Amino acid sequence: MRRLQLPDPGPIAVTHKVSAGILLYRRHGGALEVLLAHPGGPFFANRDAGHWTIPKGEPDGADELLAAAAREFEEETGHALAAVARDPAPTPLDLGFVVQASGKHVHCWAVEGDMDPATSTSNTFEMPWPPGSTRLRTFPEIDRVAWFPLAEARRRANPSQAELIDRLDAALGASVPPA
Repeated sequence: MRRLQLPDPGPIAVTHKVSAGILLYRRHGGALEVLLAHPGGPFFANRDAGHWTIPKGEPDGADELLAAAAREFEEETGHALAAVARDPAPTPLDLGFVVQASGKHVHCWAVEGDMDPATSTSNTFEMPWPPGSTRLRTFPEIDRVAWFPLAEARRRANPSQAELIDRLDAALGASVPPA
């Protein structure tokens, strides 16, 4: 039997989108809580459970993923990661990545820290609104952030990102002594 010899295609282009984000966590009342972000804009205005997300975004050009994650955290919360981290010196905990229903790979790192959600501000985007209109409206990329205990965070998070919360829980343990 004769085999067909195919030419070497060379490097294979990545065909999926990639995002990188930070899952900020704190110890509150002896339990873990995580900070999640609610997407802004009219499409998410009346959506809650299953739509919250870790602060994340796409890398710019040659960004290292962790650097992109830290930049996106600041853009979406208004706080530099080093300013809210309990101790900015340690390397963030790598939680790996998950694949969302869209095929996007979301890489995530966990950092222990704290911030007041009321002080959060986000970058903005423009889009025609209402649909079919030529009028551009400006919306925050993230309209609010909030702290959630792990069980509630799993319920509120994008279903594929709930796995990242499970990984944090497994890495740190379900019962965390107060710091």
